[in-house]
Amino acid sequence: MTESHRQRLVVVGGGQAAFSFAEKARALLPDADITIVCDEPVLPYQRPPLSKKYMTGELERESLTFRTADWFAQQEINVLKGRRVCAIDRSAQTVSIEGDGQQDEQTLVYDKLMLATGSRARPFPHSMGGDLEGVYLMRNIADADALAPELKAGGKVVVIGGGYIGLEAASVARKAGMDVTIVEASQRILQRVASAETSDWFRQLHMDHGVSVYEAAQVEGFMNDDGRAVSVLIQDRDGTGHELPADVILVGIGIIPNLELAENAGIAVDNGIAVDARARTSDPDIFAAGDCASFEFQGTRIRLESVQNAIEQAQCAAMEIAGQGADYSPVPWFWSEQYDTMLQIAGLNAHHDQIVVREGSRDGSISHWYFREGEFISVDAMNEPRAYLPGKKLLELGRAITPEQAGNPNFDLKTLMRG
Repeated sequence: MTESHRQRLVVVGGGQAAFSFAEKARALLPDADITIVCDEPVLPYQRPPLSKKYMTGELERESLTFRTADWFAQQEINVLKGRRVCAIDRSAQTVSIEGDGQQDEQTLVYDKLMLATGSRARPFPHSMGGDLEGVYLMRNIADADALAPELKAGGKVVVIGGGYIGLEAASVARKAGMDVTIVEASQRILQRVASAETSDWFRQLHMDHGVSVYEAAQVEGFMNDDGRAVSVLIQDRDGTGHELPADVILVGIGIIPNLELAENAGIAVDNGIAVDARARTSDPDIFAAGDCASFEFQGTRIRLESVQNAIEQAQCAAMEIAGQGADYSPVPWFWSEQYDTMLQIAGLNAHHDQIVVREGSRDGSISHWYFREGEFISVDAMNEPRAYLPGKKLLELGRAITPEQAGNPNFDLKTLMRG
């Protein structure tokens, strides 16, 4: 391939999917011209540690990045940091990059375009005080850097949202010596992603660490003093009103996929940038992967907000471009770290009709096994890799396990993987 005909690959994004695509594409297409355009002023980096070890100072900023600047240079992957792609011209196969005061607007030509635009934290409504000082979101390095100095022993933090991000941040704040309160609008924490049994387990974990938990509680607004939020007004499940003092308010009420770039270019969207089993969008020269992309899984169009999905779906796209395509058929996995607990999840528990509890191999460990019409579909393992790893492998191999086997702590799960 001559220099003038090198395949031009442009990647929009700076997270796991963007990096995984570029890394795989370089391995498969050594002559391709690869450019990553990310709107943050840093090299592509990991997001999960932000609400965990990075915010506590246990992990340095340099440790977040997937690779060093030297690695990108050696791989001949050009990274445009702090630059925002503002438009796609599908006819001309170009992307427009905004000027930033120091650099003029720029146009890049692509042969194949990867949209790894990720997602952003859902903000708390402006009308209810969401833009007050002392109110924080958690999605990127800037968010973590702004919040970290506020985590001071003796301070009071109210976490709005009882999903994984909120619970992880609550555990970090509690370990820092703060007085922590979690406020969840749904009937229980983790309601969207886990069973009542798993919710109960984590509620008790947080309460055992001194955290107050309000569920089925509606936030009515924030009280403020000279532009800074100082308390959260809520109404709990029985209609009683409470004013929760707060030095810090952390909002973790979900994410919004970044679809605007694709939507404005006329690319099909459906609960995300709609892609097929090979990560192709409605435009055959444009691909999407990660939090921003939706695909068909077990008869339903879903988005998977996970590291596993970002890596594997992005690699699937690179393989398709390199002529080595194969359909993406994932076994989803996730994890969450809270206090001294590691939660590991394999599979998706959607539409389960049976939960089996398996006692753990040691104190403080347990697993919850999900079944649908007798078929094993997912497992939540708390401090129990001896359940998680076999469960994940069974899903990958398509092997069966009965509810009776799953619930018997004396049954050797490894026997199901032999032969």
